[in-house]
Amino acid sequence: MKIFAALAPITLLALAACGSSTDASADAVADTVEIPADEALAGAPDPVADPAANIDAPAVDETVDGEVVDPPAEAGTAAEAAAADAEAASNAAIQATEDAAE
Repeated sequence: MKIFAALAPITLLALAACGSSTDASADAVADTVEIPADEALAGAPDPVADPAANIDAPAVDETVDGEVVDPPAEAGTAAEAAAADAEAASNAAIQATEDAAE
């Protein structure tokens, strides 16, 4: 263990000395990224606007059996009920474990 403790700092210094000091952003310059992409798309046709892409989405029906529904409120109520069920199951499991230990 003492050998490892003595070699660890030396190893870290050796690794640090071997590291590269170049800037990582220098690899992604326009010559290596944009020019090949422009050349690849040179023969592609120009994009055409799709007039149907900007239509309004249909309204969401927020009624169930003629009653207006508030989805966030119902989701919160369902989450509270699920949490209560989980707590009851946890309490029952704890009680069963305590009963079995006696």
